[in-house]
Amino acid sequence: MHNTSDISAGASVRQEPAATPATPAALHRGITLLAVISLFIGTRGDWSTAMAVRPAVGGVITLAYAGILILGILALTMRTRTALTRVDAGALLLGIVLALCSYALSHAPNDETVLMTQATHELVHGHLVYGQEWPWVFEHSHVGVTKTMSGGADYSFAYPPLAVLLNAPVYALIGAKAVTLVPTALLVLGAVALWVLLPAPWRSAATAVCLGFPMLKGYAAMGYPAIPALVLLIPVVVRWPRIGTGGRLSRADIVRACCLGAACATQQLPWFLAPFLLAGLYAVRRGELPARAALAVVARFTGITVVVALAANAYFIAQSPGAWLRGLALPFTQHGILHGQGIMGISYYFRDGSDRLDFYSYGSMLLAAGLLGVFVLFVRRLGAAATVLPWCAFYLATRSQDGYYLMMTPLWVAAAATAPVTAFESAWQPRLPFPRRPAVSAALAAAVLLPAVACVAVAAGSGPPIRLAVGGVRADGTGITSLTVRATNTGGTALAPHFATSTSESASGYWTVRSGPAVLRPHQSAHYVLVPGAGPFPVPHRARLRVRLRVFTDRPQTLSSTDIHVPKR
Repeated sequence: MHNTSDISAGASVRQEPAATPATPAALHRGITLLAVISLFIGTRGDWSTAMAVRPAVGGVITLAYAGILILGILALTMRTRTALTRVDAGALLLGIVLALCSYALSHAPNDETVLMTQATHELVHGHLVYGQEWPWVFEHSHVGVTKTMSGGADYSFAYPPLAVLLNAPVYALIGAKAVTLVPTALLVLGAVALWVLLPAPWRSAATAVCLGFPMLKGYAAMGYPAIPALVLLIPVVVRWPRIGTGGRLSRADIVRACCLGAACATQQLPWFLAPFLLAGLYAVRRGELPARAALAVVARFTGITVVVALAANAYFIAQSPGAWLRGLALPFTQHGILHGQGIMGISYYFRDGSDRLDFYSYGSMLLAAGLLGVFVLFVRRLGAAATVLPWCAFYLATRSQDGYYLMMTPLWVAAAATAPVTAFESAWQPRLPFPRRPAVSAALAAAVLLPAVACVAVAAGSGPPIRLAVGGVRADGTGITSLTVRATNTGGTALAPHFATSTSESASGYWTVRSGPAVLRPHQSAHYVLVPGAGPFPVPHRARLRVRLRVFTDRPQTLSSTDIHVPKR
């Protein structure tokens, strides 16, 4: 009779041996496999498009499918670290090929594409970049535009200038394609740089997050300046707690400071990350150095960053300092209409509006400051999250698009691999007048963040200031042709209403007011006759589709909404 334990032992599947200096760790194999799998994402759509319009590119993608399958087999069967690292390199190379195929198929511009193209054109021809509006560019290209609460739209360049400076020489050679080619080339360069800088087990994560998932490739192909900013931030974030070790800046640290300054001169998102990095850097250096020495090394690093950022902006400051300053501040002052996946959706998607929308913005700013304060107080615990915490503030903003978060996700990988929690174990934290018990620490963090929460509660808890009643809807076979609306200002502040409609998360262009007052006085009621600004407003014939009338006002920023019941024909 067979021994049961022997049968079990013989039938069991042999586990993969523990990693040795020669064999790859399970983490390494798992990340490699996930990177290979990520190359499938979006590839079918590119292949379908290519076979219709560019069969040669479709042939390359067909071969790439075979490459993905082969890499998947190799990722699971390689027995040495060296061999698995070669698979990582193969995945990176294949990711680059697929990214270039995706770029070759991308032709549809968006508002960022035409804006960057026009700004680059103006720079190449020696014209002013800031303080200019180019509405005809958006109209000619038939792309969307950022609408503002005041009833207008934003047609001007509102980013720091380095991305335009990088585009300019290529634009002079090949024309408008430079605006999308340069960010795509920089994204590929950034993926390679991150791959090289990461520890070997993590390298394929760079392939996945930069090239496998199609999100960054899409933004690069549309010319977003945040892509060059991301690439410049990669060397800054990799092993950032080591900056200034021993109280002196190495050559690599100086390069990092220059990259941070250049990133801040490219797009506004790095402005939110920089305070967290600098505060964390001071805490880490203060853990090993006297306060004055730690402050000195951070001051030198900051000084280099500021000088580089100002040098990149110098030409534009000399041209028109006022226009330059207003342009850089415009994303914070433009009062764009609500859009995004953040908490403002309570007022925009789930309720009929709010007469305190400004408090979302106040809450966003207070959350940014509060998170920085909590980061300083608890840097030993939160230091590793320095590349994620800054973006939380956008969740409270009135424009909280996912792009603010996802375009910087490669930095999350860089921090996870090279700036772990252990790097902050001896970091300095401010001395508190009470013990750092978990409950006390949690209460302190909550108190610091409470003002932001209170602002959100005010904004989300407030109701619409204008009571709306849609009295008449005229429609034909193409859509809604006019609306009659009775609007009543229920508050004590005069409001200038601007009317739009929506069937999804976005709002239409503003409707034209055929009759009705430009300003509703406190407690005033008035009838408005509205017609769509660009022909009949199309209403898709889908079950349970809500057509919403949106009424925006500026100063104060408010929103009032109601449903439009479209007559069936």
